[in-house]
Amino acid sequence: MNMQQEIIQRLQFLDPVILNLTDESAQHAGHKGNGGGSHFKLKIVSSHFSGKSQIMRHRLIYQSLSDLMPHKIHALSIEAIAQDELR
Repeated sequence: MNMQQEIIQRLQFLDPVILNLTDESAQHAGHKGNGGGSHFKLKIVSSHFSGKSQIMRHRLIYQSLSDLMPHKIHALSIEAIAQDELR
């Protein structure tokens, strides 16, 4: 299983209705401080985010991926949206 599949699998506990994960590592190759971990951009929509602040939403995500950071995941950009916030 590759890193992208691993992340997607770990986030399934949030029952996402949308989960877009983009590997942007190639755009960040050679950046100072990057010890080889991947860069990802995540957009996730879930009813589990309803009534939660952005900080709490990000904590849910980071807790499920904490053992992968910072060595396998160097950077993660998160857009976490509650399902009832979709227009």
